[in-house]
Amino acid sequence: MTKIDAQGLYYRDLNLKIREAVAAGAAEIVLDNVNGQYFIGDGINRPVTIAINGVPGNDLAAFMNGATIVVNDNAQDNIGNTMNAGKVIVHGHAGDVLGYGMRGGRVHIRKDVGYRVGIHMKSYESNKPVLIAGGKAGDFFGEYMAGGVLILLDLFSDEPEKPKHGFRFGTGMHGGTIFVRGGVDETKLSREVGVFELTDEDRLELEGYLKEYCNDFGIDYADVAKEEFVKVLPLSRRPYGNLYCPMPR
Repeated sequence: MTKIDAQGLYYRDLNLKIREAVAAGAAEIVLDNVNGQYFIGDGINRPVTIAINGVPGNDLAAFMNGATIVVNDNAQDNIGNTMNAGKVIVHGHAGDVLGYGMRGGRVHIRKDVGYRVGIHMKSYESNKPVLIAGGKAGDFFGEYMAGGVLILLDLFSDEPEKPKHGFRFGTGMHGGTIFVRGGVDETKLSREVGVFELTDEDRLELEGYLKEYCNDFGIDYADVAKEEFVKVLPLSRRPYGNLYCPMPR
């Protein structure tokens, strides 16, 4: 195990130390005293585990391709930006624009998430990205989503009195699936999406995702599965097609 003290380190210097440790063959890296440093884990292509004690800055795990990052606190914005493979586990809450353009891997957040989670998320070849939020979500959840899976649990919130999700849910969504525990507020859905009951195949798929999530956080799966889920799907693969000029022949 390699330990790095991030106290007072400029983000470029910290990331250089991480890359040097990965290149030297480290299987596990522990970062102590992290305080907002950007770009941790970006572009890492090896199956290393990075444990973060503190709050990492924006663009955690961007372009990551196989590593595992465990944040033992909260995290900020843009986690998993264009991530290809690997896993991010956040034991607190996380910010906005999570999983932007994400093409594979897993992002597991224990508590609340911010705005525009899952924006432009997509599947890539055989890869199917999955992002699970254990608490509540802000506006524009699943915005322009093109593939993959989003799951919202509304179980472990820092602010239980707040609504489960915000407005403009699924704006521009044209692919993928959103599963929501306990149903959605249909007055907050965008007109591009609809709500459907789960099939047996959906339940089997969802069970696999949830058991992995529960294992990461030491949660009893039976407690999560007590309440029924619904799924939100796009009603069109080209919801804004009428806004564009036809292609010339």
